[in-house]
Amino acid sequence: VSNHPETGLTPPCRAANPGSCKMVAMQSDYLILGSGLSGLSVGALLARSGAPVRVLEAHYHPGGYGHTFSEGPYHFNAQLHYVWNCGEGRTVNNFLRKLGLDEEVTFAEFDPQGFDRMFMPGYALDIPGDFALLGDRLEALLPNEGAAIRGFLQEVELVADGLDQIASLRRPLRALKHLPALLRVYRYRDATLQDAFDAFGLPLPAQTLLALQWPDFLLPPAKLSFFAWVMLFTGYCRGAYYPTKHFEHVIESLVGVIEKGGGEVLLRHRVRKFIVEGKRVTGVVAEEVEKNGDPTGRVHEFRGQEVICNMDPRRAAEMIGFEHFSPKLRRKLSYEYSPSNFMAYCVVEGIDLRDYGFGPSNLFHTEIDDLNEAFHAMYDRGDYSKPSFAVTVPSLLTSESGDCPPGTQVIEFLTVANYERFLQLKLSDARAYRTRKQEIFDSILDVMERDYVPGLRDHLCFKMTGSPTTNERYCASPGGHSYGSNMTPENIGMGRLDHRSSLEHFHFCSASAGFAGFAGTIWTGCNLYEQLTGDRVHEGPHLRSAG
Repeated sequence: VSNHPETGLTPPCRAANPGSCKMVAMQSDYLILGSGLSGLSVGALLARSGAPVRVLEAHYHPGGYGHTFSEGPYHFNAQLHYVWNCGEGRTVNNFLRKLGLDEEVTFAEFDPQGFDRMFMPGYALDIPGDFALLGDRLEALLPNEGAAIRGFLQEVELVADGLDQIASLRRPLRALKHLPALLRVYRYRDATLQDAFDAFGLPLPAQTLLALQWPDFLLPPAKLSFFAWVMLFTGYCRGAYYPTKHFEHVIESLVGVIEKGGGEVLLRHRVRKFIVEGKRVTGVVAEEVEKNGDPTGRVHEFRGQEVICNMDPRRAAEMIGFEHFSPKLRRKLSYEYSPSNFMAYCVVEGIDLRDYGFGPSNLFHTEIDDLNEAFHAMYDRGDYSKPSFAVTVPSLLTSESGDCPPGTQVIEFLTVANYERFLQLKLSDARAYRTRKQEIFDSILDVMERDYVPGLRDHLCFKMTGSPTTNERYCASPGGHSYGSNMTPENIGMGRLDHRSSLEHFHFCSASAGFAGFAGTIWTGCNLYEQLTGDRVHEGPHLRSAG
């Protein structure tokens, strides 16, 4: 773990003699390390069941990548833009119902006729929730490619059904009923999205329009797991959503359940050491930190009958010592991190973005029609002269805006970024680091003004940009990763790291030890709760419900 101040990861304790800091052990049944969505989810469920819960969080906001921060009168969610599996009987709905929050934490649905608007040179496509309509729209754009388009979309539905039925493998008669779908899951176990495109001879424009959600993964088709794409794409087709009262309300509601149950969420408490006794993790030593991350010198010992690790599993294992884990776990913990991202948080005034076609949908744009090349140019070469990016307007996604004053609207931009490149710039030349962020932002704004909102710059009343080092600083994400382990075929599937750590009473619970994203991390927390208590949250904990 680097302790250079520019990374935002400060040294453990600046007391004259950290070992002499007086520590009184604080005991709880469940000690949760980190308040990301999966940690808050399992914590809320345990607290609701009556179990004593204590959550430690290094940041001054709970929620991990789901946290909301404020700048003056403006409010921005750190990373989340839209979510899925929130419909009746789905992962998020079942979870909230279990907590008694389903009528308090509600969601507004995106336009089912076009929740994602895709634009590439020469083509435009609104992605609808209906697969048949999607096929019609694609075939209208590419009239000579109907067979390939229909064949591919039918295959996607079969693979999605197979992922839904993974749990059926324990019930032979039901498994036989879904055997064709399950065989397809097996067939594509090592496949990338590009492999599936090639298998059906899908023309490049169709590939690009279908995969233009790539900022949701930060991977191009040639690297992205076909399973990961199928789960997300079909999940959004079932319904794309945004919290009615914004993501901040979701996080606050989960913290409220923990506190109402007698538990606590301790902010600005950073884990500096794990306490290992034999083959068991019994607790941690944590230091209190200032808002800027500097240690206060106050150090505490926390113990738990069960220790739940919402921290990055690989980093936790490094702190504990890999020798404490089985050879099988060591292999699983050697995953590659996902790429990181560049974000621009902006506010406009004097215009209404609805007049320019924005509303309950996202916009995805690419200047290069081959997404593999577009990714390579930006991530590997640092060339943003022809950017590919996503745009979302949170102020227009719910009638209860509340994220900015009347007469203004929040608009955000997202694309991929290379952590090492930004880190070296920040460490060597702070001015060059800021200049580079502005260059990327300007490249995106050039496209926006040309194709979507003429004179957009003139209406920006606020802007703030974030880089991979920003992610690392505020969310303690190694390498600034956005999704934990990289969503390649090697990291998605039955052999993926899960809650089991090979140490007694120590459980992983994070995007890398489950599934990434809003619904994915909630599913991960629910799954661990079921494993710990035997109490069911939802029916059929299958992969596709993970999100």
